[in-house]
Amino acid sequence: MLILNDITVRMVGRVLIDHGSATLPSGSKTGFVGRNGTGKSTLFKVITGELSSDTGDISIPKNTRIGQVAQEAPGTEESLIEIVLKADKERLALLQEAETATDPARISEIHIRLADIESHSAEARASAILSGLGFDAEAQLRPASSFSGGWRMRVALAAVLFAQPDLLLLDEPTNYLDLEGVLWLIDYIKRYPYTVIIISHDRDLLNSATSSILHLENKKLTFWKGNYDQFERQRAEMLELQQKQRVKQEAHRKHMESFVERFRAKASKARQAQSRLKALQKLKPIAAHYDEHVQPFKFPEAEKVAASPIIALENADVGYETGKPILRNLSLRIDNDDRIALLGSNGNGKSTLAKLISGRLKPEGGTLTLSPALKVAFFAQHQLDDLVPDDNAIEHVRKLMPDAPEAKVRARVAQMGLATEKMLTKAKELSGGEKARLLMGLATFHGPNLLILDEPTNHLDIDSREELVHALNDFKGAVILIAHDRHLIEATMDRLWLVRNGTVKPYDGDLDDYRSLVLSDKSTPNSTVEAVQEVAIVDEGPKLSKVEQRKLAAQKRDQLKPLQKKINDSESLMQKLQKEIQGLKNKLEDPELYTKDAQKAVQFNIDLKAAETKLADAEEKWLTYSAEYEEAMAE
Repeated sequence: MLILNDITVRMVGRVLIDHGSATLPSGSKTGFVGRNGTGKSTLFKVITGELSSDTGDISIPKNTRIGQVAQEAPGTEESLIEIVLKADKERLALLQEAETATDPARISEIHIRLADIESHSAEARASAILSGLGFDAEAQLRPASSFSGGWRMRVALAAVLFAQPDLLLLDEPTNYLDLEGVLWLIDYIKRYPYTVIIISHDRDLLNSATSSILHLENKKLTFWKGNYDQFERQRAEMLELQQKQRVKQEAHRKHMESFVERFRAKASKARQAQSRLKALQKLKPIAAHYDEHVQPFKFPEAEKVAASPIIALENADVGYETGKPILRNLSLRIDNDDRIALLGSNGNGKSTLAKLISGRLKPEGGTLTLSPALKVAFFAQHQLDDLVPDDNAIEHVRKLMPDAPEAKVRARVAQMGLATEKMLTKAKELSGGEKARLLMGLATFHGPNLLILDEPTNHLDIDSREELVHALNDFKGAVILIAHDRHLIEATMDRLWLVRNGTVKPYDGDLDDYRSLVLSDKSTPNSTVEAVQEVAIVDEGPKLSKVEQRKLAAQKRDQLKPLQKKINDSESLMQKLQKEIQGLKNKLEDPELYTKDAQKAVQFNIDLKAAETKLADAEEKWLTYSAEYEEAMAE
């Protein structure tokens, strides 16, 4: 169990956490959320002892092993598998001692302990983790120095996962992973036997891998049970109730103030007036809560609609060296309203395809046909380095509209989602999210027909990602998306293309199917795409007469009576809970409840949340039973 007790944390004189408290149960999987810059990473440093808190204390069971990803990725000449194996320091120390120990009793103890920690399977476990994060058997034997920084960060992640600490702290672990790596990590965390705290803005990870949320807001910590969607719903309900209570309290306060003003001078009413005056002094105001405004994304519309197909590829090859294509024999079509997400592990050619479509690469063979009016906007995370470090946002935009008055330039910067106080800030001093907004605004400045986004969410918090979802759905043109954020893909894209084995083909499954494919990893490299898209042909057998069909349907219904009873019971329970919820809401809307019996108001609110949770469970069961019933009847 991790207990944060009344802690206050400061950085450079600024209070990040003010007397915050929370208790995280042992074995819990907790998502740690809050706006960028609020102090989440700083709290990790306090937990590990790297920083100390001004007040309070942190209670962790004795001998708890805490692990987090190293800040610097390994860049040595050691192989990846060696680096990961060395992360288990106990195993490493035991193996070294076993080579020099002479006492028979101690030698026995060492080998018993090595057996207990399953040392014999260590290399297989380390290899499995590296494989899950995208390193094949050949890559695992290569030196770390031969990989780029992003890939080396994956090695650092693999090392801490292999060490299996009692308390695992992960700070934005998906930032250097592709979608396939994220899907694997989610599955790994779900099965992880110890406590995990994850700082993340990835909604799918927070929904799939965590069962509780620690929220840092207004310098306070709040622990919520449930995944991110449940947290968001519960918090919205709490804020709505709090706002209603505040309005009622203000009305009650005004009523008492009016009574005091009218009757404090009358002898017959003086005692009552004095009593209300004391009550007013004791009445603790309920603070109004305002969510911080998140600037929207807005992509300008193209002046002319490009005729479909806007891009057509016929037997095209593309690569970076002549005669060595990365992708071959591409025959693809993109229409002016297409929304396509590219799937496939890093290194398979997703970015290469994006560069071909955007005109940054030319095809070696075959043909590439573009619509005459086509305008393409391309955003890639590495382009953040293309911003002029000492120029502010206004100076960047003025280069694109040199003759425009200052007011119009500022208005255009504001449309990109940069606050007024950030417009004159040098690019090098902007946050990652602010740089991403500026770069996205510059890329789409002239109104594209096709928007290509390569990992656009890396520096965006959850609320900004949601604004990006709205902007993409409002955008009138076509979109090609490369992202590790499953929620963004599912909320905005209509089609999936799989980039694998040197080619690109439409993928007819959904992301659940793709997740199963990634985790199972049963297909051979040369047949993956074909196996994924293979359609089974079922022999329907001889057709039945209508009488036989009705008889068979009656037999099925009879067999499914227990399932039908579950459906009916769920419906009855849902109706009962809906009435109970409405009754509790009516009671909570009574303004006198909060002054006459505040504890009862609290209990009613607790009962309401419990009833709503039961209703959600009942609805989920009803949907499950109904789906099972329909599937069984359709067989």
